[in-house]
Amino acid sequence: MTEGLQLTARLERPGFLLDVDLRLPARGVTVLFGPSGSGKTSCLRVIAGLEPQARGVVRVNGDVWQDTARRVQLPVHQRALGYVFQEASLFEHLSVRDNLLFGFKRTPPAQRRHAWDHGLELLGIAHLLERNPLELSGGERQRVAIARALATSPRVLLMDEPLAAIDAARKNEILPWLEQLHARLDIPVVYVTHSSDELARLADHVVLLSEGRALCSGPVMELMTRLDLPLARGDAAAALIEAHAVGHSPDDALSELAFEGGSLLLPQATPTALPQGTRVRVRIQARDVSLSLQAPEHSSVLNVLGATVIDVVDDTPGQVLVGLQLGQGPQPVRLLSRISRLSARRLGIAPGQAVFAQIKGVAMVR
Repeated sequence: MTEGLQLTARLERPGFLLDVDLRLPARGVTVLFGPSGSGKTSCLRVIAGLEPQARGVVRVNGDVWQDTARRVQLPVHQRALGYVFQEASLFEHLSVRDNLLFGFKRTPPAQRRHAWDHGLELLGIAHLLERNPLELSGGERQRVAIARALATSPRVLLMDEPLAAIDAARKNEILPWLEQLHARLDIPVVYVTHSSDELARLADHVVLLSEGRALCSGPVMELMTRLDLPLARGDAAAALIEAHAVGHSPDDALSELAFEGGSLLLPQATPTALPQGTRVRVRIQARDVSLSLQAPEHSSVLNVLGATVIDVVDDTPGQVLVGLQLGQGPQPVRLLSRISRLSARRLGIAPGQAVFAQIKGVAMVR
């Protein structure tokens, strides 16, 4: 594999061993997901060359940055990467403009793929150029930090929990800008978090880490609904569906979204309808999906979809998690439902069974 990011690393510390072998996509956002101490930040540090004692291979789109067996070890300053930390760490004596120029001027002209202002439109900070970092909100500071990283024309962008140090209001301010990274950048973005909300909104690809090892790696849509993985457990268990807008009812403030397995009605929070064909990502929580053996009548639930039971596992005490398939297309859509064990027994829920999924809540996350 020449395209994309390869990380093969073994790093030993007292009480901890990182041992991973990953192949990540050449573009889009890959989220490293897992609890504290699972090795997420260690992976970023190995890619960046900040762990010289790590053994293995780091290859970015065919260029070898590290290969222990061949005694290749590029120093940090020779690795064309951008690194965004929890704290923005801007130069407070420089304006926003000069912060961006700082990294740009230190990038050799032959390696410059973009102008210094490459990230202004992407991150919506053009109006902040003459401001001092002390005059910015936490969300604005992080957007400037990302733009500064992009000004260096990186081959890969590393982001280590960039929202962890800011409050909920500032997170909501910056997340819409981060959501554009997967579509607007032509480089791999590796993003560390343990937030299931950030995972749902930002990830194209996900690596699930635990105790220094990768449990799995793949498209987020697939891994979110695999019942053998921790992602599908707990109160945050949910499915993600990619859909597109096909209609709007202004009187009812509802938008219709179509996807491979059917269509959904989504409450429209703003009076402006989604333009026809707009691609959106919706999240449907397992706790918001109930099951019926017959199509319900006289119900207030707007979204009822025919589905097939794929698998069933025990979940929290007294409850089971049911994996569902919607439609019969070449790329079947998965859904999760959490119901009581008693309900599953009364309905005879088992793999292969046809059911109706009653969806009480649909949230647009991107």
